[in-house]
Amino acid sequence: MSDSLQRGSDLPIMPKDATVLIVDDERPITDAYAQWLDDQYTVRTAYSGSEALDELDDAVDVVLLDRRMPDLSGEDVLDEIHERDLTCRVALVSAVEPDFDILELGFDAYLEKPVSDAEDLLSTVETLLRRTTYDAQMRRFLSLANKKAALETKKTPEELAANDEYEHLTEELADLRGRLSATATALNDEDLRAEFYDDAAFDDDPTDE
Repeated sequence: MSDSLQRGSDLPIMPKDATVLIVDDERPITDAYAQWLDDQYTVRTAYSGSEALDELDDAVDVVLLDRRMPDLSGEDVLDEIHERDLTCRVALVSAVEPDFDILELGFDAYLEKPVSDAEDLLSTVETLLRRTTYDAQMRRFLSLANKKAALETKKTPEELAANDEYEHLTEELADLRGRLSATATALNDEDLRAEFYDDAAFDDDPTDE
């Protein structure tokens, strides 16, 4: 087990030690999310993709990122995050149902609007903060598992079976599962272990959840 994984299983993220950037061009949504999170974390807000680029730096741990914005899209902001080699974890938040194009995007979680429950948002942020302590291979596994689960809630088995990118996704997940099984079961992280075994359970049949 890597040192980063061991630290992640022992040390919790303390309130206010983490910084969350909320990006959405709909101000009421951005402000509501900020109010929900402000008691627990240091919160930054941006009302456009270009404002998000100004707010992004090494201090940001989690980004809640609207996918569709008029000036720079969430996908443009994602590209810039990777271009700058920033290590923040990203949740795409969108009213658009996930489609196969999400397989090309480098995010960690996908939330469908409307997110009307503060507990759901807090849970997502807490989950992503835990993942900042995992090594790159484990984060890759969880990102792929999240995309797979999102697609399987919206696509028919026939649509999944006909898509080459989805097939490649399941193959990579199977490979990573074999490499990570011992690490995943050793981690004191219920969310990660649940995702690991849920994904393993329906790997052979997209209709099984």
